[in-house]
Amino acid sequence: MPLIKFDELCVSFGTRTLLDHVNLQIDPGERVALVGLNGAGKSTLLKVVSGIQHPDAGTFWQDPAIRIAELPQMLPAADERRVEDVVMSGLAEVVRLRSEYEALANSHDQASLAQLEKLQHELEARDGWHLEQRVETILNRLSLPGDKTMAELSGGWRRRAALGAALVQAPDLLLLDEPTNHLDIETIEWLEEQILAFRGGVLFISHDRALVDRLATRIIELDRGHLSSFPGNYSKYLEQKEALLQEEERRNAEFDKKLAQEEKWIRQGIKARRTRNEGRVRALKKLREERGERRERQGGAQFNLEDASKSGKLVVELEQVSHAYEGQTIIQDLTLAIQRGDRVGLIGPNGAGKSTLLKILLGELQPDQGKVRLGTKLEVAYFDQLRGQLDPEKTIIDNVSGGRESITINGRDRHIISYLQDFLFSPERARTPVKALSGGECNRVMLARLFSQPANMLVLDEPTNDLDMETLELLEEILLSYEGTLLLVSHDRRFLDNVVTSTLAFEGKGRVSEYVGGYQDWLRQRRVAATASVKPAGSAASEAAKQAKAADKPKAGRKLSYKLQRELDALPAQMEEAEALLEALQAETSAADFYSQDHAHVTERLEALSAQELKLEALMERWVELEEMQAGA
Repeated sequence: MPLIKFDELCVSFGTRTLLDHVNLQIDPGERVALVGLNGAGKSTLLKVVSGIQHPDAGTFWQDPAIRIAELPQMLPAADERRVEDVVMSGLAEVVRLRSEYEALANSHDQASLAQLEKLQHELEARDGWHLEQRVETILNRLSLPGDKTMAELSGGWRRRAALGAALVQAPDLLLLDEPTNHLDIETIEWLEEQILAFRGGVLFISHDRALVDRLATRIIELDRGHLSSFPGNYSKYLEQKEALLQEEERRNAEFDKKLAQEEKWIRQGIKARRTRNEGRVRALKKLREERGERRERQGGAQFNLEDASKSGKLVVELEQVSHAYEGQTIIQDLTLAIQRGDRVGLIGPNGAGKSTLLKILLGELQPDQGKVRLGTKLEVAYFDQLRGQLDPEKTIIDNVSGGRESITINGRDRHIISYLQDFLFSPERARTPVKALSGGECNRVMLARLFSQPANMLVLDEPTNDLDMETLELLEEILLSYEGTLLLVSHDRRFLDNVVTSTLAFEGKGRVSEYVGGYQDWLRQRRVAATASVKPAGSAASEAAKQAKAADKPKAGRKLSYKLQRELDALPAQMEEAEALLEALQAETSAADFYSQDHAHVTERLEALSAQELKLEALMERWVELEEMQAGA
């Protein structure tokens, strides 16, 4: 039985139709990603599912016993509420029922007894007698500090608390609206694991392509009021979408050709009109109406960078730079040289010191120790993730042009209205105050302002938040063709992989290491380094590590027993076998048609997946335990 179902559902705002006779069904266990351009109506669709927005026409059906929970886009407030209370707020209705029951518990009149019986049935149906245990379970599962206040937590931990408030409801369907905004990569990957472990249905909106690729079992696209469904993950969706767009172009070209032929025929002379076929005239009228009703695909943003003269070959050089903040070392002995044309990504947890390093690289902040040498002829354009360069009271036009009617882009004067249309702002919208814009629109204003400045060095601090996928991909293309120097702070893994040529990773205790390539390259190089240090083999360096380890053993005076040593030797092969089986189960359960199979089979395979995850985790824990015993033996 499906969880929810749309049947010819419509939602409009004024004259604008967001959902135009759409059909949708979500089944148990599906993880459905909703994609589309900013402003297409994705959040409106989620509001219909959550019950906040009612359709103008059509029907919305949901399983009568369904429990729907939502992880909101906005972070919870950093206030004085305890984390435990925030998680408990997800059960607010059950808390109310139990409070009402306890208030009536000592009443003995007939009406109160009847109400008590009714409340008892409701509480039993909702497992309302075990609220504290349910909250404690979620706190432990998400490693949340229940006694801390929200004001003591970072944004990532507040997001965990909000997820706890959703999961404590044991929902059948979980709604997520841009869950990764303003989260660091470590927290995003943690969130992915939590969603993969969740066995209910998921409907989510995200512009994080790596997250969509990993989580989605199906993509639904909202485009010009219509929903299209694409089985599989984001990579498969791109392939299918490209084929559909080519087919749409072909059909439109054939249609336009036929319309042009008929228009030419109807405009022929008196002789042709005297003998014209009235049926053909009616057909032409219908073609005109159809062409008028065709909803053209909204264009993507179009923008180019304003070029500046080249900087010197050396952009910035750091020598043995160290810096501390509030007594904590965030950069320790960093030596680095950035050359003209380098595209450098900065990655690390929130609060690690990425913005501080940017200020040092730009010469805005002197480090506590070390030398900083800036190159010559630098012209810097800076994108601020906090949008501090925008005046919320001023219009888009005034924020970008400073009141001028035209701006100069690569030596050509352009009217400001024409320029802003490249960033998808209509003339009317361009006169809107910034405070009335969505997050995605604010980011496009920032990009319009940024790209109107001559620059040979771009500094982008979280430019991808709230941007739709098409704008993200266009921004990638622009940056790849940019000949200046780029410093990029981003938690968007796919964006980093596609844009940067090297990565500065904040790895804790002030260590900032440089790696060639993007995020996946950093992961691979870090794993190789970790493997070499933990389990050396093969190279001369590895051989030296082996000899050093062997030389240390006699000092310990004892070694693992024969049985434990045999167990340790066998564990790597067992882990490899367990990983292979787990990957096979993950591939099977992520298949597009997996949830269309028999319910009992689906349940059995999901249970097998959970069991395999636990088995692999137990093997790894045992391997670590025996390695530590051996190292300390």
